[in-house]
Amino acid sequence: MKIEENTVVQFHYRLREEGNETEIETSFGDEPAAFLCGHDNIIKGLEKAMLGHEKGDTFTAAVTAKEAYGERVEDKQQRVPVKHLMEKKNAKLKVGQVVNIQTDSGAHPATILKVGKFNVDVDTNHPLAGKALSFDIEIIDVRAATEDEVTHKHAHGVGGHQHD
Repeated sequence: MKIEENTVVQFHYRLREEGNETEIETSFGDEPAAFLCGHDNIIKGLEKAMLGHEKGDTFTAAVTAKEAYGERVEDKQQRVPVKHLMEKKNAKLKVGQVVNIQTDSGAHPATILKVGKFNVDVDTNHPLAGKALSFDIEIIDVRAATEDEVTHKHAHGVGGHQHD
């Protein structure tokens, strides 16, 4: 079965910045990632690169910054109360550290620019914004999505979202 809209894809990936051999993140050696194709569950450029592939395929996908985490926006700094950070209580915060901020729409990553006693100044651009990325991909499985998955707009089961 080929990857297309409303298929659930399990895959391993190795992520690097384009032109740099340093690995940023990988799923190899762990559970594969899973997503429901066609429902904005992964970055646009990676999903496009996967279309038409099938179980067992391995390939490298180059993704532009625009189709990854977007271009950097220079005026996306703000002051945030420390209580809105999702880090462990009493965690030592440092300049350059990536933290998650609790927002009305869920967790949002940000990079600390300045640490104060009650507030932190953060850059709310995604840490990979403005960067072209390279993904080494291995497709582990492709299957038709269930009706529930299409309704919920995400994959269920191994590598996907679990419902109680």
